[in-house]
This record gives sequence, C-alpha cells and structure tokens, in this order.
Amino acid sequence: MHKWYVVQVLSTHEKKVKKALEEQREMKGVGDLIEKVLLPIENVSEVKKGQQKVVEKRLWPGYLLLKMNLTDESWQYVKNTAGVIDFLGGDKPTSLSEHEVGEILRDLEDKKQKVTQKHKFNVGDRVKIIDGVFVNFMGTVTDIFHEKGRLSVLVSIFGRETRVDDLEFTQVEEISGEIESV
Repeated sequence: MHKWYVVQVLSTHEKKVKKALEEQREMKGVGDLIEKVLLPIENVSEVKKGQQKVVEKRLWPGYLLLKMNLTDESWQYVKNTAGVIDFLGGDKPTSLSEHEVGEILRDLEDKKQKVTQKHKFNVGDRVKIIDGVFVNFMGTVTDIFHEKGRLSVLVSIFGRETRVDDLEFTQVEEISGEIESV
C-alpha cells in the first residue's frame, strides 16, 4: 500500500534528487513502488532593482515527500539515490497520517492558487526606514505600488509631516505596534 514518507536530502539539491528519483524508478524496477515525488514549493513575488519577479521558494528546504510502498527494494532505491540523506525516522521510517497528508496537500494547493507577496505592506502601516537618506525615520505608509516594488511614507521632520516617495520595499521594515521616537 502506498503511503507518504518524508525524505531528507541535501539542501539546494531538492530538484535534482526529485528528478533522479522520478527518472530512474522505471529503469530500476521500482516504478510500481514509488507513485509520486513531491517538492513542496510556493511562488513568491519579489522586487529587485525595481523589477518584479516571481520566484519559487521551497517550503521545507532539504526535504521531499514520497508516496510509495515501502519495501526493502524501494527503501534501498531511495537511500542509494545521489543527494538523499535519509528517511525521516531513519531505519524505521514512519509514514505520515492521512490527516497530515490532507493538510499538507490542501496547503500546497492554496499556495499554488496565488502568488505570495514577499513584502506585505498596507496603507496605514507604521514603518521604519532602514536605508537611504531618511534612515531611522519612522512613518506611516501612504501609497503602495506593488508592481514597482515601491511605496511612499509620511514622516515627521522638525514637527512637519513630510512625504518620502519612491522607497523600495527593501528600504523599510514594519514596526510592530510600539511607538518609537527619533
């Protein structure tokens, strides 16, 4: 019976290991034992140098999920694949419960449906400027331009509200509720 197992692999080699496991299984005679190899990822929108790009982000760096029938043959095949470190559970791998698998697959499906914004700013958020001319000034977000990865912040300079335009998302950080003074 096919169950889901977690396999630890070399970090940054997840795609190579996934490809190797999928492509070699028929040739090694374990095609019927290994049903699916899953690399949990999400698409994240980030802005670098004014350009918005969607990049894949591994949800669990260094891990793959395998739906397989665990036999001595399939265990050896997975363990001997380049880049595989071990099954979670070592010599006695424990399969994930149906409930755990259901939650993981639902979560992955939700993430597949939408692109996550790496920087989640909203108008009215309190932020601290961490780079540029106005470094260490606190202010309030007034405008957001997601497609450009930029925003505007209202700061107080010498007691006057002054709008700082064209800040990159990377130049500010959100302040959690507490009020700080400069």
